[in-house]
Amino acid sequence: MKRLKILILVFCLALSIPLAYFVLRTYRSLEQEETAELRYFAVTLFDQMEEELAALVLKEELRPVDQYSFHSVPKDQVSGSAVSSVSPLSKLPKEPFVLGYFQNNPDGSFQTPLVESDKIVPPEKTAVVSRLKDVNEIFNLKRTTAPEGVEIKTAEMEAETEREEVPSFAEKYLNIFRAKRQRSYLGRAERGRVEQITPEQALSLAQKDQRKISTGTRSGRRAPTEEDAAAGVDLGAASDPGKEENFLAGQEFKADSTAPSRPLSSLDPQEFQVEVDPMQSVLIDDRQILVFRRIVINNQIYRQGFVIKVKEFLHYLIGEYFAGQPMSRFTNLRLSVIDQARETAMVQSGAPVGKPNFSLDRSFPRPFSFLRATLRCEQIPKSVGRSTLNIMIGVLAFIILLGLFTIYQSARAVVALSVRRARFASSVTHELKTPLTNIRMYVEMLEQGIARDHEREQEYFRILGSESSRLSRLINNVLEFSKLEKKQRHVNLQQGNLDEVIQEVEEVMQEKLRQEGFDLKVEREDIGSCYYDREAMIQVLINLIENSMKFGKSAPRREITLGVRSDGPRVKLNISDSGPGIPRHALKKVFDDFYRVDDELTRATGGTGIGLALVKKLVTAMGGSVSAANNDGPGCTITITLPK
Repeated sequence: MKRLKILILVFCLALSIPLAYFVLRTYRSLEQEETAELRYFAVTLFDQMEEELAALVLKEELRPVDQYSFHSVPKDQVSGSAVSSVSPLSKLPKEPFVLGYFQNNPDGSFQTPLVESDKIVPPEKTAVVSRLKDVNEIFNLKRTTAPEGVEIKTAEMEAETEREEVPSFAEKYLNIFRAKRQRSYLGRAERGRVEQITPEQALSLAQKDQRKISTGTRSGRRAPTEEDAAAGVDLGAASDPGKEENFLAGQEFKADSTAPSRPLSSLDPQEFQVEVDPMQSVLIDDRQILVFRRIVINNQIYRQGFVIKVKEFLHYLIGEYFAGQPMSRFTNLRLSVIDQARETAMVQSGAPVGKPNFSLDRSFPRPFSFLRATLRCEQIPKSVGRSTLNIMIGVLAFIILLGLFTIYQSARAVVALSVRRARFASSVTHELKTPLTNIRMYVEMLEQGIARDHEREQEYFRILGSESSRLSRLINNVLEFSKLEKKQRHVNLQQGNLDEVIQEVEEVMQEKLRQEGFDLKVEREDIGSCYYDREAMIQVLINLIENSMKFGKSAPRREITLGVRSDGPRVKLNISDSGPGIPRHALKKVFDDFYRVDDELTRATGGTGIGLALVKKLVTAMGGSVSAANNDGPGCTITITLPK
């Protein structure tokens, strides 16, 4: 058994090591899948934000340049002529995060489509126009200190913006090129587009120069005015008859002149060429950001854009894309504005996060390079496959343990049976040797004439008869047991009331009971009839009575009771004694093959261990059952149940 235990232990280790590795790898794969799934939806969330920002930038970059004045002059699609109309930007913005639109002229002056030229500012627009003027003044100061055309951002943000896209979880299954194509519009580094505008659109673009243009001629010949002199404009070129007039004068910010002046003689007399740069942004203060584009007309730079209210902008993005999503229950989204590695504004929403197990950052491309988004999660949602895996691991572990336990118990039972068989062989040899020795001894005594009187001879003959009967019963038990093991013993059931069986048992056991000093009491009720095998029933009762006599010799009261009573559709026979009883742990085992209770009493009395086993096999063959129970007082009771 010790070797068997070692083999089972080695088998468990050999099985558990690869199984544990498999389970560990499976759990790691599930963790990676859960992280990849969360990362995919986090990237999708950021992509949706970026798509809206790209759409906003695309809309603003394609906006006609003349819409930044109160009156725009679009071309009529049918006639091709310019038709004046009110600009769509003349109303307060619908977006909650946009303060308003304005234009910064080459001389730094302010112009907004919210107010018609030379008109009083409407009361509902007064506060907005005042804030826009303040933004224009701050912007004039900032563009003198920071070179225009360069985004104000950190090297870390630049690297994040220009990062190479890593294939995401979704790209294994979906082609997301179209979504990337729209988002890639942000952060493009190419130069702006060039388009043609009419003189009317140019007039609308520069409201402050309308009077100067109206006093000149399209051929470029006009007289200088007091405003030109105040602005320091050199009109020498305009007085040259060989060149067209540079009608949008004002060279106050010469550092902004990045393109050489193109002679207007090369242009269509009905159109002017304008260069529109991509949108860019500049942080005005902690509450406002200006997103603008540069408009270059014949080397004159205008800046058109809109002002974003920082807090409202961040709240809008969170409310639109995150707050109502299921992932907001277990993740936290943080949107912040970064200027020179300094966080100037921050808004966050979602579940509180202490020590995050997952974090994803996104710095958006220009002109929103000031915006950084961080999604964090402390407890990543578990995959549905994890619960299935847990159940399957539990079932597999249970089956393996149950199998090992069954193997161990089976091997243990086989080993125990082998031990009992060995003991049985030894016991049978001893039990056969004892009566044979006695028979031989008494026969020799009779032959030598030791028994000189008739009474002693009769006593020797009784002993010889008793030992012969004992030997015969032992041999019969072994033979019956062998036949039952080989299923060669067939019972011959008959119907009766057991009276003749009990009577024969009393006659057979009378002398033995008298010699041992036991009293046999028979308590019978009217049981009707039941089915039994006569010879098998006699052998069963004799075995039980002999067993009670063998273990009850040391009892102060030597009494055996045989009771027969009816119990519904069955008949019960109770053989009760006043002996030492059966240990509690052995009550069910005493009927096993070759089983003997290992104590001092059994070692002193001897036995083969097949008596009670033979009783159970015979009773079972007759369709009955047998059980053992200790009495309330001394002794135990064996109960046999037979069908009526």
